[in-house]
Amino acid sequence: MIWNFVKMHGAGNDFVVLDGVRQNIDLTPERARALADRHFGIGADQILLVDTPLHPEADFRYRIFNADGSEVEHCGNGARCFVRFVHEQGLSRRNPLRAEIKSGIITLDSTGNGDVSVEMGQTRFEPQALAFDVQGLQSTPCADDTLWALPLPGHNDVQLSLVAISNPHAVQLVDDIQTAPVGTAGPLIESHPRFAQRVNAGFMQVLDRHTIKLRVYERGAGETLACGTGACAAAVAGIRRGLLDSPVLVHTRGGPLAITWADNLLHMSGPAVTVFAGSVDIDTLTEQLTTKDFLQP
Repeated sequence: MIWNFVKMHGAGNDFVVLDGVRQNIDLTPERARALADRHFGIGADQILLVDTPLHPEADFRYRIFNADGSEVEHCGNGARCFVRFVHEQGLSRRNPLRAEIKSGIITLDSTGNGDVSVEMGQTRFEPQALAFDVQGLQSTPCADDTLWALPLPGHNDVQLSLVAISNPHAVQLVDDIQTAPVGTAGPLIESHPRFAQRVNAGFMQVLDRHTIKLRVYERGAGETLACGTGACAAAVAGIRRGLLDSPVLVHTRGGPLAITWADNLLHMSGPAVTVFAGSVDIDTLTEQLTTKDFLQP
């Protein structure tokens, strides 16, 4: 079966985008992994599927699959690419658009300067919103936030802010983003047994009250060049800790993202870029990846 696709990125966070409105797309975890594989497939952090909505108030349904095949609730950088894709492919001229995601409906607006602004939806901070088991853990009040001390093997306990923006995020403050243990502590936090649904691990360096640097080890994808919901979570965590004021400019390895949080309304704006379009025989690709996995020692 041949699928047409478009390769896109938002601040270096890259995606394979599929049109499920004009194509019959049965996107299984195995097929998502095959598309995302950077050696045998197209290569991407996430696979985005644009489909007809189930909710009567939405223009489209927008689904997100990580590189490991797991489906997740939200992706801010992907949401911006979703808008660009819908407009460039002629699926709709509406602006703003309302997209149905796994956790609700979000509003997206393509701006005149080429960026896209996304209304990011509900923000929550209680541990149960992240399926986080706090039994026996030490907590410390910090301005309007609560820091949770999470033990990690081979590391000192990390002090985490919990933020759920559809996706779960655990944000820690670091002195230097370049030397932060993203590659070692990130996987331990992401898959820590206290997070029943895993978590995105954010490492935030504060530069001034309106500017931070950020790296994120993403659930099911590893460290990415940018994470939209992670940028929002870090900005909100910094504001709640009393370290930041809205608006916040978040410098990621893939480029800057602008976050505003006021009256409990959270918005993110940034670029969405089309890289190339193509077609793929999804059955052959999936079979090749299955064979490759089988042959691994």
